Amino acid sequence: MKIAPLLRSAALVTAVALIPATTAGLAQVDGRAGPEFAKLFATYQRIKASYVEEVDDEKLIRGAIDGMLSSLDPHSAYLDGSDLQRLETMIDGNYSGLGLSVVMDDGAVKVVSPFRGSPADKAGVKAGDYITHLDGKLIYGGDLDDAVSQMRGPAGSSIKLTIFRAGRDEPFEVSVTRGVIELEPVTSELKPGNVGVISVNEFSADVGNDVYAAWKSLQSKAAGRMAGLVLDLRSNPGGSLDEAVALSDLFLDKGRIVSQRGRARGETLLYDAETVFRGDIAEGVPLIVLIDAGSASASEIVAGALQDHRRALIMGDRSFGKGSVQSLIPLGRTAALKLTTARYYTPSGHSVQEGGIKPDIAVPQLSDPDLAKRNKFVLRESDLRGHLVNEVGLEDEALESDARSDPRFKLTAEQLKEQGVEDFQLHYALETLRRTTKSSVALRK
Repeated sequence: MKIAPLLRSAALVTAVALIPATTAGLAQVDGRAGPEFAKLFATYQRIKASYVEEVDDEKLIRGAIDGMLSSLDPHSAYLDGSDLQRLETMIDGNYSGLGLSVVMDDGAVKVVSPFRGSPADKAGVKAGDYITHLDGKLIYGGDLDDAVSQMRGPAGSSIKLTIFRAGRDEPFEVSVTRGVIELEPVTSELKPGNVGVISVNEFSADVGNDVYAAWKSLQSKAAGRMAGLVLDLRSNPGGSLDEAVALSDLFLDKGRIVSQRGRARGETLLYDAETVFRGDIAEGVPLIVLIDAGSASASEIVAGALQDHRRALIMGDRSFGKGSVQSLIPLGRTAALKLTTARYYTPSGHSVQEGGIKPDIAVPQLSDPDLAKRNKFVLRESDLRGHLVNEVGLEDEALESDARSDPRFKLTAEQLKEQGVEDFQLHYALETLRRTTKSSVALRK
């Protein structure tokens, strides 16, 4: 396969914002590295000569490349063959499988988030779940790409997942029927009181235009002026940086959206409002953005921009905290290097890395019966082995708010269910917009 189509696109790979490389200049090898290269070559020679079984060169070179990249951060990787094919299918947004975003966490496959409406979502798989077996076969300690390829398969076929979930005493099994995953990046719904909800499930191509169309559709359905809008970015693990900029630009008419700063020349870029869309399409309409621990990368760019410009009230849980950019650099015709080349920063200069976006109003998902126990095992960027460290050097404890209970959030999942509330965070956002005047909901002054 050719890499050219990939370089024209931006895609989601677990929680990664992937953009084409702006520079691919090769650094000169430091002369001081000579002795280290000598050690590498000596190791290669000794393995070739003395290992108990004959080893081919391709396996040794691939192992050396993988070793170098794994020493950097969780998002840098070498891609070829089936790895590139999987990346291409994610770019297309159309493949047969379960509809999961997963990462490797200390040898275990951990769910970042199921895509909404996917077979995994319908089967009850949740963010934070650990998948330990596939069809009874242990996958702990194995390769993430191998686990992903096993979960892929023809639509209509089934696979049995063994899941460990915080709050459960024992692992349990879930049978999931694979389907054709045609990711619907944007959905919308008009709620009572002329309050709209636009859900962005991933940042694939044309998300900015899709949100614009969704807003126009909501306006046409409303009986009069729109009273408020909820932009739901929960469990959205990211995607195209360009689409994150476009979506932010829909609701901003001036100022910085995000800055990207790298070490190599050409990797420092600035993105401003009024470069994709003119004006604020919902000017004067109160806006709430919902985020959670599954909101990563491109989602955090949008939330951070709208928060810093005081255009939206951010509500929910602290986001994932992935503030790095990966560039896809071709290595010949059949392989590519996915390399972390820059960090990105919100308009105020805040690095999202590790700390994520802190909501203006923290609203727990009380409708989740396993909330308290699952919160102990929630996965964020700072939990990944080898993650980039925030330049400020914040400790996790400093990122957490106090543990005092909030009197507003006392209802249990069972009580909410009796009231017909299945999604407490969305319910709270809608009620906030209905009972608040537009002048007091974080609008720019």
